[in-house]
Parts: sequence; structure tokens; C-alpha cells
Amino acid sequence: RAIGRLEGLPAAVRQELERAIRKLSGNRGLIVNLALNYGGRQEIVDAVNKIIRSGVREVGEDEFSRNLYTAELRDPDLMIRTSGEQRISNFLLYQLAYSELYVTRTLWPDFKREDFYDAILDFQGRQRRFGGSA
Repeated sequence: RAIGRLEGLPAAVRQELERAIRKLSGNRGLIVNLALNYGGRQEIVDAVNKIIRSGVREVGEDEFSRNLYTAELRDPDLMIRTSGEQRISNFLLYQLAYSELYVTRTLWPDFKREDFYDAILDFQGRQRRFGGSA
């Protein structure tokens, strides 16, 4: 899958992306989502405009979520942020509301299996409250 303003990509890139998605559509294992020409704020604006065009007069969380680029996906349980940056950088702004964040100083090109395991172990030790108190 790919999320973002895909229409803004060069035609040749879109064609290759669509070809790859078709080729892999039957796979049932790991799900990979590519964020291309993506911005979280723009995703929210696009969702609002899509809802306005549909004529819906009252919007709840479910209706709003159905109009996001990620409508077919669950919200992330964990976001791993590389490079030690303490921000989400306009990425999945709505979807990360109750996600756990793991920050590592490791840069993305250097991120290895062991780093991933460290993130998963850290995540497994957390008590998720989804906005509730301790």
C-alpha cells in the first residue's frame, strides 16, 4: 500500500508503484505502507474536503477516519522514531493519538534488527492506557 498525494508523483513512478501493489496484492504476511508525497496536516485537510464534497452534515470520529489515506489500516500501536528526534514530524498526526512512541538515537540507515528488537521489548513492557489515567 501507499499513502499520500500519489497524484503528485511523476507518472512513471505512479505506474511502477501501481504495478508493484498489484503484484503483491495477494500476499497475506507483513504489510508495508509507503508514505509518498505525504504530510499529516495535508491528509487531514484532504479528509475534510472529501467529507464536504460527500455532503455529510455531521462528522464523528468514525466518519472522519474513513476519509483518511489510512482508512483501511489500524492505527499504529508503536511508532519508532530514529535519529533521536523528539517529534513526529507531521507524520500520521491523527492516527498516532494513542500510539506508543519509541525514540532511538540510531539513524535510519544504521537501524538494524537488534534495534527493532529493542523497540519491541520496550513496547512489550509498557502499560497502554489509551488516554486513561494510571
